[in-house]
Amino acid sequence: MEHQMEIIFTILGIALVHGLIFYLVCRKYVFGNSKHRYSSDVRQRSKIFDKHVLVTGGSSGIGLWAAIECVRLGAHVTIVARNVQQLEKARQQLDTYKLVPEQKVNFRSIDLTKSYEIVEQALQEIELAVQPIHMLVNCAGMAVCGTIEDTSLEDAKRMMDVNYFATFSPTRYVLPKMKQAKEGIIVITASQAALVGLYGYGAYGASKFALRGLAETIAMEAKHCGVSVTLALPADTDTPGLARENESKPLETKIISGSGGLAKPEDVGRKIVHDALNGSFFSVLGMESWVLSTMCVGMAPWKGPVLCLLQFYLLGPLRLIGLLLQWNFQRIIKNCAKDKEKTKQD
Repeated sequence: MEHQMEIIFTILGIALVHGLIFYLVCRKYVFGNSKHRYSSDVRQRSKIFDKHVLVTGGSSGIGLWAAIECVRLGAHVTIVARNVQQLEKARQQLDTYKLVPEQKVNFRSIDLTKSYEIVEQALQEIELAVQPIHMLVNCAGMAVCGTIEDTSLEDAKRMMDVNYFATFSPTRYVLPKMKQAKEGIIVITASQAALVGLYGYGAYGASKFALRGLAETIAMEAKHCGVSVTLALPADTDTPGLARENESKPLETKIISGSGGLAKPEDVGRKIVHDALNGSFFSVLGMESWVLSTMCVGMAPWKGPVLCLLQFYLLGPLRLIGLLLQWNFQRIIKNCAKDKEKTKQD
């Protein structure tokens, strides 16, 4: 009996220690203190004030709110997308956040999936009109859901063009300039689907996994030149893009992805900008995203001894959580398959 009590107290002690670590980590790295989360605006403003930020996918959703935060911090901002009417509307909204009248807020309609030469010429013209790009925030993206066999080759190619090459081209343009200037910030907005393969996200996830590989490579190639890269990993966010995505989502995908809740685009956009200015490699918002990014940290760049030690300590327990999640996903998929079979028989 005494031996059993020792085992029970040991397990409770381990659980308590892990719970405390999770609380402290989430308080610092995930949620922050609501009163002081952005109290460093003065310090952040000094990093970006009077500098040029270009935001792709900046006419709506996360990109728009990232652009708003950059304007609010005193940067000259250029937003890029395809729809001119949406861009004009977004520019008017950005104007209301300007700190000083001298701030430049512009837009440019560009199809970033076209040839690199077209993108290069457009960005050159933008820089001539404003100044060299100091910070590039890649937010252009799209999603078409479906199982592999239900995804057309055209949709798969389109997602690779919009999600990967529309990020690769502007990044390829600014990177050598930033390396030569010995400073610069690149944000690559991927998704939680860049970390784990999920039912119904096959082709979409492949394009987002590619973005993680791109971000890790840039971090290795350009850190010694003073260029930082941030990989944003937002969960489901209440944007027009998500509404379109839900139109093609299988039931299994809706159940699995819906368990994480719905983030606000203003919170995600703001968090991405501040994480990038702080030099963080991963940008996540919320417990689920932080747990997933830690579980899949792999060969991600070093970001300080404290965080790396916590990752090392938590990887074992998080692996168990990951196995439980996988079991739950398989349970959902099997139940949906049974329901479909039953419907067919009826």
